[in-house]
Amino acid sequence: MKSELAEMALEQKRTMPDDEAPDAVPVPHALVPHLDETAILLDIDGTLLDLMPTPREVWVPPGLSETLKHLTERTAGALALVSGRSLNDIDLIFAPDVFRAVGGHGAEMRLSVDNEAEAVHAPPLDKELKRRLAAVAKLSPGILLEDKGYSLALHYRLAPHAEKAIYEAVSLIRADLPNAPIEVLPGKFVCEIKHSGFTKATGVRELMMHEPFKGRRPIFIGDDVTDESVFAIMPDMNGLAFSVGRGAMGVNGHFDAPADVRAFLARLLDPR
Repeated sequence: MKSELAEMALEQKRTMPDDEAPDAVPVPHALVPHLDETAILLDIDGTLLDLMPTPREVWVPPGLSETLKHLTERTAGALALVSGRSLNDIDLIFAPDVFRAVGGHGAEMRLSVDNEAEAVHAPPLDKELKRRLAAVAKLSPGILLEDKGYSLALHYRLAPHAEKAIYEAVSLIRADLPNAPIEVLPGKFVCEIKHSGFTKATGVRELMMHEPFKGRRPIFIGDDVTDESVFAIMPDMNGLAFSVGRGAMGVNGHFDAPADVRAFLARLLDPR
């Protein structure tokens, strides 16, 4: 019998019926005159970059960094990457370029490319808890463990058959620690455990309170369950939300693949 946590994870990953999923994407020429009033917020994995068998295998296609740098200039700096990855990991992927970013599902934030990361509600996970969660990776070859300090991720793209066993094992650990301030984030072939109290949405809300983002209309593009918290707050900011690869509740439209997102961003810079 499936555990309650496994059932929840699988339910969260189901997409909307095709007849309910929005299919419109923004028309580039309608946004170009307003880039000076817009904040561009972008998830990375599965949105800007194509997913790979392991997190370390992702790569930045030619031209993308130039597009992001030019959009940063056109928006007077109001472009940020919003990711579950740490800021250090983001910087390694896009090196030598550095972008404003919300990292670790809201645990880290960089408001200026010249500043150090500002931690936001990001206490490290308890060592004993991390030890128990790390042991889940031994359930099957192919499960990869990623320790971010304030969270721990179990990637199983190379062991998809282990999904149910992973969530059931995590559920048992949580049952032993009912008062632990943690939550589980189910994603695309990843189960991430982090401290509760911060999300991508809390990170974006904080980001939008600071210059150069303050007072601008945000456009957020994301692909996974962890991006849904940001989709949900876009109406509060008069913003727009777009999903990638699937229709998601509350978005204004969706792109089919990261390549379409990259092409859209490049077209924003086209003077025609």
